[in-house]
Amino acid sequence: MSGNGGRSGDNSAGSSLGSIMKNGLWNQNVVFAQLLAMCPAMAVTTSGTNGLGMGLATTAVLIVSNVLVSMIRHTVSSQVRIPVFVVLIATLVTIVDMAMNAWLHDLYKVLGLFIALIVVNCAILGRAEAFAVKNGVVASAVDGLAMGLGFTGALTLIGLIREFLGAGTLFAQAANLLGPSFAFLEIKMPGYGGALLMILPPGGFAILGFLLAGKRVMESRRDARGKENSAAAPAVAA
Repeated sequence: MSGNGGRSGDNSAGSSLGSIMKNGLWNQNVVFAQLLAMCPAMAVTTSGTNGLGMGLATTAVLIVSNVLVSMIRHTVSSQVRIPVFVVLIATLVTIVDMAMNAWLHDLYKVLGLFIALIVVNCAILGRAEAFAVKNGVVASAVDGLAMGLGFTGALTLIGLIREFLGAGTLFAQAANLLGPSFAFLEIKMPGYGGALLMILPPGGFAILGFLLAGKRVMESRRDARGKENSAAAPAVAA
């Protein structure tokens, strides 16, 4: 799942950490590349605020779980590592769930069950098994941050598009997540009632499909430019 599994350690070079960030944000993006966590990606992205909240909660769990798994990787035997990882992740999710219920109750009521379902998010256990158990604390923390930010960006982007097309708003109820001072983010398009289909699951899958296609087109054009530059380099040298 990770292309850096055997290269990144406690003394990772800056270039290695940079590649970890690039993988999490783009090359191995949880949603747009690995197609994991489709349940929250479709269920909670009816608005940008909901997507942002779920993404930040997942990012917190990813970072801490990666760090803890990296710290205990030499003391936990391979026979019991999966149950141990699940217990660690479940504990962290319970803490996040209780914290959101206490301090972000309005958002908690919207996200509801999907906070608890972070425990079974394939991305979190996958990063623990594919990366954190093989790498040092610093690299694992960066990997958790990169994967979490990539996931947060994907959910927020899908949520904003669905929200705009489906309800004519952007970052509705952002003050519930970020505080009253961020109420300026809440935008309402006058005279546009929205298309209900975009809020429903079919609309979510349609938006995801278009975004996946756009990413593939961008990567194809980048690869084509790279081949052109490579072909032109010998000619210039000659």
